Amino acid sequence: MNLTTKRQGNCLVVAPKGRIDHAQADAFKTALDPYLVECKAGGTPLILDFSGIEYISSVGLRALMLAARQVKEQDGSIAVAMLTPVVREVFEISRFNLVYQVFDTVDAAVAVLS
Repeated sequence: MNLTTKRQGNCLVVAPKGRIDHAQADAFKTALDPYLVECKAGGTPLILDFSGIEYISSVGLRALMLAARQVKEQDGSIAVAMLTPVVREVFEISRFNLVYQVFDTVDAAVAVLS
């Protein structure tokens, strides 16, 4: 899975596109891993811009859970922004909005994590 990245403030914004389902979850996790390593205490806060994500399955949520766990163990900061309506519903039903800070915009996430 291709991820586009950009710096905004002192944060790194990572934007995946498409679906994070059974077919793409491993590729998503593999593509995200190098950025998670840098997301630690004193490191770069990470914002996942999900505006391009059409759907996320339970396997995709598992990849996000593992990412959140790794960042927490490293004392880093990670958040999700720009959830599409379908993905927002999945986050709320699965209560992932309690695992991740969820922001309506990338700018709002940057303001809190910077």
